[in-house]
Amino acid sequence: MKKIFIINGSQNFAHSGGKFNETVTNWTIEFLKSKNYEIKTTDIKQDFNLEEEVEKFVWADIVVYHTPVWWFQLPNLFKKYIDDVFTAGHNKGIYKSDRRSRVNPDINYGTGGQLHGRKYMLTTSWNAPATAFTLPGEFFEETSVDEGAMFGFHKMNKFVGMEKLNGFHFHDVEKGATAENIVIFKENYTKHLEETFKNL
Repeated sequence: MKKIFIINGSQNFAHSGGKFNETVTNWTIEFLKSKNYEIKTTDIKQDFNLEEEVEKFVWADIVVYHTPVWWFQLPNLFKKYIDDVFTAGHNKGIYKSDRRSRVNPDINYGTGGQLHGRKYMLTTSWNAPATAFTLPGEFFEETSVDEGAMFGFHKMNKFVGMEKLNGFHFHDVEKGATAENIVIFKENYTKHLEETFKNL
């Protein structure tokens, strides 16, 4: 699996300049280029062509998504990108249908994707500390990012046929984004990339 499509889902909004996910995207590119992967990228803040974006998903062996989380969801431009591109990919390599039949519409929902054999990896960035997800009595009630806020995102990728790789979640990015912590973020993330891609 040597063809990687990397998506930077950050955007400029209010006090967020999208710089952190731009940095993480560059870390990913740097790592994968050092391993001689073939790379295509999209920055959702820039103009793009829907047909070309569909072709990138079809071309890729692995899709890497980078996104901040705003109000416990994807940023609005990233959500629109996915809505527009996946819809444009209907019968063009992303999905065919929900694959239910009129004979028995109760079964087989979500199995009509056309991206089978491909994998994806998600990174997210949060103002919330990691402990907000793990400690009893804290805000996320001991529910992980992947089983909670990003549950629907993972189901979206499963719907089109992709298999989930272990993701990476950056926490306490606003209050904790000191120069020292950025170095630690990069070190930990690079280790994650090494572990994730070593057997692919």
